[in-house]
Amino acid sequence: MDYRNRHVIVSGGTGALGSALVKGLLDAGAICHIPYIHPDELKHFPFRGHDRVSLTALATLADEAAVATFYEAVPSLWASIHIAGGFAMAPIAATDKPALMAQLEMNLVSCFLCCRAAVAAMKRSGGGRIVNVAARPALEPRSGAGMTAYTVSKAGVAALTEALAQEVAGDGILVNAIAPSIMDTAANRRAMPDANHAAWPKLEEVAASVLFLASPENRVTRGAIVPVYGRS
Repeated sequence: MDYRNRHVIVSGGTGALGSALVKGLLDAGAICHIPYIHPDELKHFPFRGHDRVSLTALATLADEAAVATFYEAVPSLWASIHIAGGFAMAPIAATDKPALMAQLEMNLVSCFLCCRAAVAAMKRSGGGRIVNVAARPALEPRSGAGMTAYTVSKAGVAALTEALAQEVAGDGILVNAIAPSIMDTAANRRAMPDANHAAWPKLEEVAASVLFLASPENRVTRGAIVPVYGRS
């Protein structure tokens, strides 16, 4: 896949999946623009200082004006990939309104605002690709028992993806999402030491799915919520 000289925004690009994706994008020639919230995110980010990586501090991705300003500064935006979000495991009895709103802001509102800013930028540049990150419970809500707020927020990301894909198809913008299961990360292995880690999708495998959906080689796929479950 050829991303040479193409500008790509990756929210959540300093995280585990984000780093794997940024590696793939850089290997394919992309110029990566990555917003980050906490300076600690940069400590273990392997591409800090890379000549095709631009890092920008933002207080939150749920601030409409800040997100719009960030997107307006990126020239000729080709792709916008939205990994940033948050997870909370709690039964509904332990989930009050602030906890619900926190999940909606981190997962759905941030994705919506990035999509909105990306569409405006891509209309100016003649088209592009948007890839969101939902989650397995968005496609299988019963698996979201015990994490209802998270499930609702990610289901919203899936619905946003399908509706927006139809809305902007005529503008040459293809919108899709992936829906990962539990991914094979060091943090997840520590949290679930007795799980079958071999069955979990690897970060590089999940990143490869995103790379195709966001690439110029994807000419027809839109409105898809692609399960990336591995063997789990």
